[in-house]
Amino acid sequence: MEYLDEFLLIVIAHFFAVASPGPDFAVVLKQSVQQGRRNALWTSAGVGAAILLHVAYCVLGVALILTQSPSLFMALKYLAGAYLAYLGVQALRAAKPPASNEGEAVKDVENKTVQEEPVWVAFRRGFFTNALNPKATLFFMSLFTLVISPTTPTSVQIVYGVYMALATWVWFSMLSIMLSRDNVRGFFQQRGYWFDRGIGVILIALAVRVVI
Repeated sequence: MEYLDEFLLIVIAHFFAVASPGPDFAVVLKQSVQQGRRNALWTSAGVGAAILLHVAYCVLGVALILTQSPSLFMALKYLAGAYLAYLGVQALRAAKPPASNEGEAVKDVENKTVQEEPVWVAFRRGFFTNALNPKATLFFMSLFTLVISPTTPTSVQIVYGVYMALATWVWFSMLSIMLSRDNVRGFFQQRGYWFDRGIGVILIALAVRVVI
């Protein structure tokens, strides 16, 4: 109970951070529509696991090093921007479906089978999307320097971190379940050519925003 007030502040701050649209949401949306529920859930697990990485370097004090080394932080930003841009370019390169009438298009969507990528690839995609996101780095650096007291025991800070990782995983898993429903996937897959390009543009725009 001694750290309840601090924990509630973390819960509120984390909720608004995880609920705000960003690279994590864009990637989970893309995987839900293109690959399906199972893949999107593994992508969500990767995002949640990356939270533990942020918590680890904050608890170990690496966050302080990042704040004192602008060149190191800039390198992280460019690396994150390059990764998001890569994902965006991959989405933009999606092949345009062959022309067909509307009835045939609907039938194609119903019968379409997508070769699902391995779960470790989905997990890795979610992990690196969050781990290389400077927005997440800034959030956790601020959280551990401004909200969490220096006198808070390391064991309690680890509990905070585990909570945020689990809460992130649950949030994106819920999104994965909703976005991978057949009617939602069918709607997007019928417009898959433009959907892929739209997500590609969003990811590239996020990459530019991360860098600047």
